[in-house]
Amino acid sequence: MARIVVIGLPGDEQLYLADLDAGTVHPMTAPTSGPLATANDLRRAGGTIVKGVNLAVAVSSSEQAASGVFDG
Repeated sequence: MARIVVIGLPGDEQLYLADLDAGTVHPMTAPTSGPLATANDLRRAGGTIVKGVNLAVAVSSSEQAASGVFDG
């Protein structure tokens, strides 16, 4: 089973598609209809949508993540 994650960050209109098995992250075209489009509209309005992920944390740098820093 492929492990694919759609990522959206606050202040960034772009959505990204991360393929964890391939080790790649690419910009993706925002959907215009369907459940993912609805979720994207909600997140652009300030909502947080989580499905199928049990930990997601934004940190300032990869060095901080590697050292265990958890920005609050």
